[in-house]
Amino acid sequence: MTDNKQKKLTIIGSGVWGSALATLAKRNQHLVRLWSRHSAESLEAVIADADIILSAVSIKGVRPTIEKLQALTLPEKVVLVTATKGLDPLTTRTPSQIWQEAFPSYSIVVLSGPNLSKEIQQGLPAATVVASNNISAAEIVQSVFTSENFRVYVNSDPLGTELGGTLKNVMAIAAGVCDGLQLGTNAKAGLITRALPEMIRVGIYLGAQASTFFGLSGLGDLIATCNSPLSRNYQVGYGLSQGKSLEKILENLKGTAEGINTTEVLIRIAQTKEIYVPISHQIYRLLKGEITPQEAVKALMEREPRSEFHGLEI
Repeated sequence: MTDNKQKKLTIIGSGVWGSALATLAKRNQHLVRLWSRHSAESLEAVIADADIILSAVSIKGVRPTIEKLQALTLPEKVVLVTATKGLDPLTTRTPSQIWQEAFPSYSIVVLSGPNLSKEIQQGLPAATVVASNNISAAEIVQSVFTSENFRVYVNSDPLGTELGGTLKNVMAIAAGVCDGLQLGTNAKAGLITRALPEMIRVGIYLGAQASTFFGLSGLGDLIATCNSPLSRNYQVGYGLSQGKSLEKILENLKGTAEGINTTEVLIRIAQTKEIYVPISHQIYRLLKGEITPQEAVKALMEREPRSEFHGLEI
């Protein structure tokens, strides 16, 4: 189902991701208002008659954004979209779970995929997923962003869609290390392939569908982020492989590398729930300065042999 009617879209978060999404919607002739805490116009004014409110803030900005909106009166039939990738350090929950708890009577849609902002701004072809428990709401968002250069797919597993885009950031750090150490194509292929079942193990435990991780928001985003120097998480891993300190890397990084926070929260979940996450565990130790990149690789290679799909019902 496609709704071609012009929509009024408010995007909260005017960083590179929010701006890229604004560009896509404007190209489709929708009315877009981009808002941040530095905007002259009030948040109340820009959401007053919105059909869609899309949050493109970082994970640390999710709760403050929700609190601002809770103090206002939202349009009765507005669709709420979260385009944030990360895990809340306070509750270990995903952004959509936080949004749904705050606004239980509204439809929540997750937007996630292999979407490097700079390429989207350049008009290069890309695809993404919009997922919701309310498929009609997802289809509304699909109609806003679908174009000849941006393919949008719908699914009914918002949690899996969200976790794919979140967990791959941890793996992108590992990919940056792999390339920085010049470990070769075989090692890189092995890393990315083994990263996927690790992501699926976490997803299954948290209630996501395994099949979602084989789609754009899982495997697709994993491939894109692990192979692009445009990825901030990849840049972190690459910098660590060159002997740079994490503090120095972050000083020169443009934007937020969500994989750093995600790694810490993921390890807390994995330790509590006893989930097997060997790659994430070594990245955690590397980020904490407990091991060198070379030691992380050695630890992964020396693990006890297992079946290829250990712990997975696939």
